[in-house]
Amino acid sequence: MYLEQINESADVKKLNVEQLNELAAEMRKALLQKLSKNGGHFGPNLGMVEATIALHYVFNSPTDKIVFDISHQSYSHKMLTGRKEAFLEEAHYRDVSGFTDPKESPHDFFTVGHTSTSVSLACGLAKARDVKGDSENIIAVIGDGSLSGGEALEGLDFAPELNSNLIILVNDNDMSIAENHGGLYQNLKLLRDTKGAAECNLFKAMGLDYLFVEDGHDIEQLINALTQVKDSKKPVVVHICTQKGKGYDFAEKNKEPWHYCGPFDLETGTAAVTMTEEDYSDITVAYLLKKMKEDRTVVGITSGTPAVMGFTEEKRKEAGSQFVDVGIAEEHAVAFASGIAANGGKPVYGVYSSFLQRTYDQLSQDLCIDSNPATIIVYTASVYGMNDVTHLGIFDIPMISNIPSLVYLAPTTKEEYLAMLEWSISQKDHPVAIRVPGGRVVSNGKAVTTDYSEINRYQVTKKGSKVAIIALGTFYELGSRVAEEIAKKTGSEPTLINPVYITGTDDKLLEELKANHDVVVTLEDGILNGGFGEKIARFYGDSEMKVLNYGLKKEFLDRYDVEKLLQENRLTVGQIVEDVMKIQ
Repeated sequence: MYLEQINESADVKKLNVEQLNELAAEMRKALLQKLSKNGGHFGPNLGMVEATIALHYVFNSPTDKIVFDISHQSYSHKMLTGRKEAFLEEAHYRDVSGFTDPKESPHDFFTVGHTSTSVSLACGLAKARDVKGDSENIIAVIGDGSLSGGEALEGLDFAPELNSNLIILVNDNDMSIAENHGGLYQNLKLLRDTKGAAECNLFKAMGLDYLFVEDGHDIEQLINALTQVKDSKKPVVVHICTQKGKGYDFAEKNKEPWHYCGPFDLETGTAAVTMTEEDYSDITVAYLLKKMKEDRTVVGITSGTPAVMGFTEEKRKEAGSQFVDVGIAEEHAVAFASGIAANGGKPVYGVYSSFLQRTYDQLSQDLCIDSNPATIIVYTASVYGMNDVTHLGIFDIPMISNIPSLVYLAPTTKEEYLAMLEWSISQKDHPVAIRVPGGRVVSNGKAVTTDYSEINRYQVTKKGSKVAIIALGTFYELGSRVAEEIAKKTGSEPTLINPVYITGTDDKLLEELKANHDVVVTLEDGILNGGFGEKIARFYGDSEMKVLNYGLKKEFLDRYDVEKLLQENRLTVGQIVEDVMKIQ
């Protein structure tokens, strides 16, 4: 095997073109084996094998610096830079992350997991090189889907200002996670159709030099093109055409579901674990499709991740023009939603918590200052959500719960979630965000009659004394179990409270608790610093009430074990009860 002989990037240069093609086949086989057992970003990585080999053949990494956008197409890069065991040996599959990581290798320059960043990062590397008087090549690798992001366009717009070496490899597979959306993709299609010869060229219009490669899986073509631009004195775009999911029939024919995968059977393409339980994506799409049919002013919005709301290709067709994918452009999505709301529409924007971080200014400036009644559904904002360091969803509460006029709700059950959606879409006074519970769907079948327009009115679900437990959203079940255990140990029933609102305090209720309670416990599924519990602690700051705040330590976590993390943060029934008993 040639791959077994690759111990560092320089080893790629020892092979001829025929051997490089054999290497590509071996790498693709290794990817298929690992991904079938371990899961991961599937389509993007299969499509970048040959281009990655050519990059390492032509350039001298890590002296020449390669920056991968999102970096979920960096698996081949890892194989060629001393980490092949993580793809060849099952025992080492989890030794490397799914994204570039400077702690893993000097060939990785950034920990990258959000899209549209590579050109700006590479511009920074190039500027530092220039001011130091160095001469290495700087290469940004970016997919066509990422070009819709504002930061990518800002980077492309600035790049010509460098007037020095910067190579931007545009990997065009005519796909984002789902299909691409936006006017610039008409020009990419024109460039593909004309083999780069069209007079209308968005890259040239920005002042960039341009080179087209028709077959991004032809290693010889790629090497020739990259050799032409190596040591260039001006920023240049190398536009290559590839196939997402290359080499695996199921992924080539069904690109969207094969963007990312869990473990599966290689022969049949069947997932190893079939999800049979209802999830909040299913619940959301069913509700919204019904709502859209009843009210033509309801508009669902996604920024490149339609499946998070349950809008598969089939469901998108059913929704028609009432479902809009703005591409990977979270900032535009929020401002767009605000505009719809301002003109009498009813926008519902579904987004992963991690990606909502990309649009803080629009939330504050474009939406909340004018109190436009848009609905934002926040997914995977939980310890039970995505756990790569680049995709953590646990920072949302400090980020958005302190923006004036925003109402941030935390449902504890399916029934509450649907009731909150119904209220949010119908009301006209507030921008509303709903924090989708993490973990399994909890359904109690109870009708919800809450009037959510009574802002910051907490719900006392069980009256007691001495100890009050205020358990937010996902952790309401944990609070219920803690209350039961305290009652068993002390013979005294605690008060259990579902706060519902993340964005404010129920001052009247909190004041009433002083009469017959000594301890207030808060539980939240997110970081403690700047979080919900601190609002409660601040309220009781000048009183004799003891407050115990439970949540997660402020830190960047990576591929953590949930149960271990909960234990480390004393977020188990036994630990919480032990702490309460100590101070009573």
